[in-house]
Amino acid sequence: MDINVIFFGVLGDIAGTCQKHYQGVSSFDDLRHRIMDDFPEIMHYNFRISVNNEIINEDPVLRDGDEIAYLPPFAGG
Repeated sequence: MDINVIFFGVLGDIAGTCQKHYQGVSSFDDLRHRIMDDFPEIMHYNFRISVNNEIINEDPVLRDGDEIAYLPPFAGG
């Protein structure tokens, strides 16, 4: 599967990019490990994950072309 990952706010600063494309992803766990291998310092931050604009609370089943977003804490005003 091909998956697009978007990093928002401070997470984009840490990753050094706002977006990364991953090819050959076999599962959400596989994707998570790849991201942590590429950007291990992200683990030191709190964040939420969304899949196709929906915040998730458990590991989803990914589909080819899904968009994953790493979202740092934010406040409204």
